[in-house]
Amino acid sequence: MMKIKRDDLVKVIAGKDKGKEGKVIVVNHKKGTVLVEGVNMVTKHTKPSAQNQAGGIVTQEAPIDASNVMYVYKGKATRIGFAEKDGKKVRVAKQCNGEVID
Repeated sequence: MMKIKRDDLVKVIAGKDKGKEGKVIVVNHKKGTVLVEGVNMVTKHTKPSAQNQAGGIVTQEAPIDASNVMYVYKGKATRIGFAEKDGKKVRVAKQCNGEVID
C-alpha cells in the first residue's frame, strides 16, 4: 500500500535530486513509483506531431521510487501512519504526534 497520494508535497531523501521538494503529479501503485514536479528531469527526443509541430529535445520529469520520497507536513519531512478517527481510516503524521493529515 502506498502512503503517498497525488498532490502531496514531498521531499526527495535519496538520489541525484536529494533535498528537493515538489508536488506529486502521478502515483503508480503497480510499480511503486511517483512522478514529482521538477524532480528527476530527463531529456527526451520527440518527433514532430499534431501537438508538437517542431519536435526536438524536450525536458520532462521521470518517475522515481516511492521509497526515495518523504511526505512534508508543516515544513518537516515526516513518516506517515494510519489511524481510525470516527470510524474512518485517516493518514497521520508521525513527526507531529499523530496529527491527522487528511
